[in-house]
Amino acid sequence: MTSPEAPGWRDIARHPLASLRRSRRVRALRLLAEASPPLLVAAVIFVVAESVLPPFTLIVIGHVTGDIPGAVTHGLGSPEGHRLDGALVLAGVAYALYLLRGPAEDMLATTSRARLTALMQRRLVRAVNAPSGIGHLEDPEVLDRLARAGGELSSDRPADAPMTTLSMVGDRLSGFLACLVIGTFHWWLAVVLIAVWLGVRRPLRQLVLSRVHMFRRATSTLRRSWYLFALAGKAPHAKEVRTFGLADWLIEGYRGSYVEAMAESWAQQRALTRRALLLCLPVLGAYVLVAGALGWAAYHRSVDLRTLAVMLPMLPATMNVGSISINDYKIEAMLTALPDLDSLTEELREHTTLTGTAGKPPGGAIRFERVSFRYPEGDRDVLSELDLELAEGHSLALVGVNGAGKTTLVSLLARMRDPTGGRITVGGVPLTTLPADVWQRRVAVVYQDFTRLPLTARENITMNLDGAPDDPAAIEKAIRRSGSAEVIDGLPGGLETVLSPQYSGGQDLSGGQWQRLALARALYAVEQGATVLVLDEPTAQLDVRAEAAFYDRFLKITAGVTSVVISHRFSTVRRADRIAVLDGGHITELGRHDELLETGGTYARMFNQQAARFR
Repeated sequence: MTSPEAPGWRDIARHPLASLRRSRRVRALRLLAEASPPLLVAAVIFVVAESVLPPFTLIVIGHVTGDIPGAVTHGLGSPEGHRLDGALVLAGVAYALYLLRGPAEDMLATTSRARLTALMQRRLVRAVNAPSGIGHLEDPEVLDRLARAGGELSSDRPADAPMTTLSMVGDRLSGFLACLVIGTFHWWLAVVLIAVWLGVRRPLRQLVLSRVHMFRRATSTLRRSWYLFALAGKAPHAKEVRTFGLADWLIEGYRGSYVEAMAESWAQQRALTRRALLLCLPVLGAYVLVAGALGWAAYHRSVDLRTLAVMLPMLPATMNVGSISINDYKIEAMLTALPDLDSLTEELREHTTLTGTAGKPPGGAIRFERVSFRYPEGDRDVLSELDLELAEGHSLALVGVNGAGKTTLVSLLARMRDPTGGRITVGGVPLTTLPADVWQRRVAVVYQDFTRLPLTARENITMNLDGAPDDPAAIEKAIRRSGSAEVIDGLPGGLETVLSPQYSGGQDLSGGQWQRLALARALYAVEQGATVLVLDEPTAQLDVRAEAAFYDRFLKITAGVTSVVISHRFSTVRRADRIAVLDGGHITELGRHDELLETGGTYARMFNQQAARFR
């Protein structure tokens, strides 16, 4: 199965606009049917009613106008007066229904948007989480498509596409019916109007599509502009924004990126305006012809008042058969996002690394056999033909300068990425042949940039692991072993305290307290069956007392599990069963603390330099 890091991965992110599906409108309606079949039926019924109601209302009002002279001449008690009364009642009913169109459409649109937003968000979340690795989430082109599919860059939300599509179909049908009504006066007038609008609409629509596609091409720049805009209002960045006076810089950065992204689109808008003015000429000629025919007939009294009262207001209604408005741009912007949703869902599913519900992965040592790894845009290998063994049930410390590839090695171990060369085996079985999700449940990692959830302390520890009920005994043990008991006891609601000041009764933690909680999270996973524990800079944010306590507990914390600890603090790594030095993409030294000191190599130099600061 192709890995997200394999060369073929980036190919799926490049889809030319020519590959966008032609049946986007049909796809939008299928989405609505997938979300709620009854809602689709209701929307179709509404559109049919909406298309018929405007011309019908105009016809009825025209009949009312035509009946007024007869009722005035013969009185309201005459047959002509009764006919006027009936026409007025019918016109009132038709007009009342006409007025109800707006609220009914708003209700359907709101319901449809809510259903489809939930459906699309579920599909996007499942799609981006389908691959076991994270390479696709670092690919700019995939991120562009995610932004478009989620409607993050404009107010034209893809979730509005089905109802907007149906509404525009209703408008077109209404305009076509209006032309047919004009055709009852002279059939050739209907032919002229329909022909002119169909001829004009195609080139105008091409301009609209061209502008929409330009907007798509500017996605990366727009993502940057909105990122800069959002920084100004996010609490984690507020301190530095104020300390360094970044507000004006953010504003100018947002403005510059936005103008850069939209410049081509604005130029295209000017071209669209010029083309629209030119294409107005045949449309204007057609309406002058129709109005002239009606005026000629009225002047020669060859048309009665009723017909004239119907035809004149029907003329503007015929414009719906082919006119271009801002809604045309909006619907195209919405529809062009749907292929991104479909392709992301399909392609990420196709590139999902092997998953399944197989039993326990095999036990035994974990071996890196001539493992190499290079990032997709990199020009060199971060790891190169690396050999390393993690003995089952023993601890390994990994040291090296910044950028040596320590975190990359951990990501390979946790199958966030797959090697670009060599292989990793577990008990002699290649890791790539094991179900990725099953293996990842066996690896508990405390990352440097661990997740801080604005949820309860309990949820931050358990994270609904595998959807199983919380295990109170395992939670208590993880809290005790991680040294988090003091943190939990200090919270106003204990484990049920929300760890965010942005919620009522919530409370934030210090960096060191968060790190203890992250360690408790990993140890809870170990209690629930994880057999590999990885600690990436586990004491980076701890104070001196907590760091010393962690050192004292280190062997107990890692006892019985295959563990890897990455740290620049040699007082931590010296307690590991073995220490490996990663340098230049290779393991250059491997052994116990005392053994490595005796060799006088890189480890000894680094240890002595650090120890010298405390002498």
